[in-house]
Amino acid sequence: MKLTILGCFSASPSKNSFPSAQILEIGGNNFLIDCGEGTQIQLRRCGIKLNSIEHIFISHLHGDHFFGLPGLISTFRLLGRSKPLNIYGPKGIKQAITLMLKLGDSWTNYELRFNELEDLKSIKLLENNKFSVYTIPLNHRIYTNGFLFKEKKNEKKLLVDIALKLKIDKTQFNGIKMGKDGVLSNGDIIKNSKLTEPKPNDIIYAYCSDTCYYPKIIDLINECDILYHESTFLDKHIELANRTKHSTAKQAAEIARLANVKKLILGHFSSRYNNLNDFQSQAQEVFNNVELASDGKVFYF
Repeated sequence: MKLTILGCFSASPSKNSFPSAQILEIGGNNFLIDCGEGTQIQLRRCGIKLNSIEHIFISHLHGDHFFGLPGLISTFRLLGRSKPLNIYGPKGIKQAITLMLKLGDSWTNYELRFNELEDLKSIKLLENNKFSVYTIPLNHRIYTNGFLFKEKKNEKKLLVDIALKLKIDKTQFNGIKMGKDGVLSNGDIIKNSKLTEPKPNDIIYAYCSDTCYYPKIIDLINECDILYHESTFLDKHIELANRTKHSTAKQAAEIARLANVKKLILGHFSSRYNNLNDFQSQAQEVFNNVELASDGKVFYF
């Protein structure tokens, strides 16, 4: 997986910061997660081909998470897009987007496929042999979901030296990596376990957008490889976090600790703070492996 942070600040954009948006790449598939203002500018700055995006996931209908979507849809039209665009978001997103298109008499020349969400429990959105995507119901002021992405590791690692030493034909290698036994020229069977290392675990990324401290998500994100969790406030503003249903850095870290995740990425920072290192410091009082998101930063896992 490759995660590119396009924007990681809350509320309105500034000349140096953009609201929520990120690209997750899984096996050649680019998923856009949230689409705040300036997203298409950041996509170009980060060298991401717009036509590579087939699925867009919108966590909720606050402006800093989807106001960039109408402009991006319009740009796709201007660039001559022909393939469908799949949009997953809360009920009402279809009405919001199509009303703007209707008032501007600017209908797309490609299909918009809206997948409106209203379930209060986790549901599967996508699945194939390479990946699957699920919702993570959150607790914010309006209906909000995070998203869990799983990259499936279907192939075992072939012990090439052993296979060649046994004179197993290379035409069998792909099948052996998928779990088949090897067959020698005389018909003897070599068990797959002697030719491969165990299949690696699937890689799991959890994106938790705007939410208050919400332990109910722990079972859904348990032992994920990377957790991106909003951390709008520092401890000194915990009352404001509670009132607005946002999280502090320390609360995000507590979720990471309880879920036993491997790494926590903090984001959705309030612009009231000048020193973002304070977010990392406060989170590390609870959970050690913490990194800060920043616009344009790339994570590989």
